[in-house]
Amino acid sequence: MRRPASLGRAYNLYWTGQAVSNVGDRITIFVVPALMIFALHASAFEVGVVAMAQYLGIPLLGPIAGVLVDRWDKRWTMLACDLVRLVAVLLIPVAYWGHFLSTPLLFGCVALISGATIFFTVGTLVAVPAFVGESDLVRGYSRLEGTRSVAEVGGPAIAAALYSALGVGALILDAASYVVSAACFSVMRPWGVRVAQQGSVWHRLTLGFRLNWSDPVLRRVVLAAIILNSGGPIFVTIMPVLAYRGLGMSAALLGIAMSIAAAGAVVGAMVAPRLGRRLGLGRMMAYALLAHNLVGLGVLAAPSLPPGLVISATLACYGFFMSCINVSSAPTRQSRMSAENQGVMHAAYRTASWGVIPLAALVGGVLVSLLTPSLGVLDAARVTMVGGTLLAAFSFVPAFGIQRLLDAARRERESAPPVLAETPS
Repeated sequence: MRRPASLGRAYNLYWTGQAVSNVGDRITIFVVPALMIFALHASAFEVGVVAMAQYLGIPLLGPIAGVLVDRWDKRWTMLACDLVRLVAVLLIPVAYWGHFLSTPLLFGCVALISGATIFFTVGTLVAVPAFVGESDLVRGYSRLEGTRSVAEVGGPAIAAALYSALGVGALILDAASYVVSAACFSVMRPWGVRVAQQGSVWHRLTLGFRLNWSDPVLRRVVLAAIILNSGGPIFVTIMPVLAYRGLGMSAALLGIAMSIAAAGAVVGAMVAPRLGRRLGLGRMMAYALLAHNLVGLGVLAAPSLPPGLVISATLACYGFFMSCINVSSAPTRQSRMSAENQGVMHAAYRTASWGVIPLAALVGGVLVSLLTPSLGVLDAARVTMVGGTLLAAFSFVPAFGIQRLLDAARRERESAPPVLAETPS
């Protein structure tokens, strides 16, 4: 079997740091709610409030993150984000051992981690095209998506074992992952275009939204993402309610099902570049959006069929097509924007598309609560999840015309006369 071609030292350093950091992130995601329930005896409401801290920063910090990342040194920005997250994660076990851990402190730590991650992610989207050529963008994003999916496969099991053996001390390993990531950035050369501070901050804040809306391809991608995230989080939020209360699944069985789902995402990341070359990135995105949501209807097969089998198969397909969406989305957006405006473009995209996630999750919980007295928890969960996934399936509509626009732009570039260099007179 031939070894995949290298994408260069800079990309490999970045990729290594992110692979380690992704595994560490799984530890924190698992440990924080467990710590709240078993150590702080927190209520479900408190657990939900801390979980919301992961998303509330997106509409608040997303636009300004794009402006600032454009103006800052990219390498130092991402290095600083790793160090901020390192301190925030370490504060949790220190507070626990010092007997001053509380729900507000956990909220602050999660919010700080989330805020730094927002800046880091904007830097990520600017970094990858600086490391690899345009022809290798899909391969570059595919490898990142694959390592993220691998972390999701093994992460929960690793986190559970570490928490059982070390308790809150497992978070030290997550902190160590940020050290590895920061070390990789510290030996990399600077990259990206540092935009001069021209115009007001408000101009740069609104520029990202104007750029996303004025470009016909970006506008369709943004609309598709907003529709997807208006219904998809309902499905994901209600999944534990369906599994635990509606179908009587154990935590271990659901954990296995989620690992299988992540394995489906890994396969998706591996085959997405080939699908993208055969179908075109825009066409792959549209078909993947439709399939990603329609496979969610598979939950209706339980409990007629074994719940573990149904949830595993449904989530595996769900993850497969989600990887195809992610791998096609970023290169498509990259191709439509100049380097100096990529930061604000990506930040505005994330703000618009991810800003609806907290509301969607809340709507899902409210609907199940309202429907349970009349339908029972199983049917209430199924009706809510089906409604969410059908709503999200309409994301296919704006995405359907993306490939036509990309093909037209490619033909225009190919037919443009070559620019001749001026010769000295």
